[in-house]
Amino acid sequence: MTIALNLPLNPNAGIPHYTAHGNECALFESAWSRQLPILLKGPTGCGKTRFVRHMAARLGLPVSTVSCHDDLTAADLTGRYLLKGGETVWVDGPLTKAVREGGVCYLDEIVEARKDVAVVLHPLTDDRRLLPLERTGELIEAQSSFMVVVSYNPGYQNLMKSLKPSTRQRFVSIEFDFLPRDREIAAVSIESGLAESRVAPLVDLARRLRTLKGQDLEEGVSTRLIIYCATLVDAGMPLFEAVRAAIIEPLTDEADVKAALVEVAAATLGR
Repeated sequence: MTIALNLPLNPNAGIPHYTAHGNECALFESAWSRQLPILLKGPTGCGKTRFVRHMAARLGLPVSTVSCHDDLTAADLTGRYLLKGGETVWVDGPLTKAVREGGVCYLDEIVEARKDVAVVLHPLTDDRRLLPLERTGELIEAQSSFMVVVSYNPGYQNLMKSLKPSTRQRFVSIEFDFLPRDREIAAVSIESGLAESRVAPLVDLARRLRTLKGQDLEEGVSTRLIIYCATLVDAGMPLFEAVRAAIIEPLTDEADVKAALVEVAAATLGR
């Protein structure tokens, strides 16, 4: 299980940069103030995790990020008994800790987790806002500042891995997509330090490659990969080497597909 615990950023550290797509910031604040859970939908690397970090910092909340996977169980979230110093003690999981103390518990790619995870969330995502812990016999009422946020990529859903309607309808939902060209250029420039004029060809390449999603590629180029590429260029790496390392190689392992992507990159970047 991969868990990142991020404490609220102090005022001197600032708030993580985030470029809004629409009214999602106001929607998040309204949902949090009325204790409503949120579901974020959108392609990989379009800014969902950054959005959560940005909003948590704006609201002064701690955020626990859990990257869901096939082996993630409800116990990984709620906690378990562990042997410490010759004694068996209960240790809260990230969800229980957030329920007790307040803050955001963010479950990234929720559909990857086992089905018992959704069951644990149900009493926390309605007006009860309760977390029953069978192993300790506790029934914990969530702090007023507690919030559940989950995300997933609809493009990866299949019959074996999907959110049931009974689960989806427990959340306020926000749909994400990649930013319009000019705003994506500006966002990548801010994150990487590379001038917008040099970022623009990279964004144009990414937008061109995204049209291949569902054909030669399972997924399009994320904004995250463009930032990685621009960061390498800003560090002095030759443009085409950065493109190959940060954009082409992460997209596919197929030699013929990589060759085709190299041709597209050469044509787009004027090599």
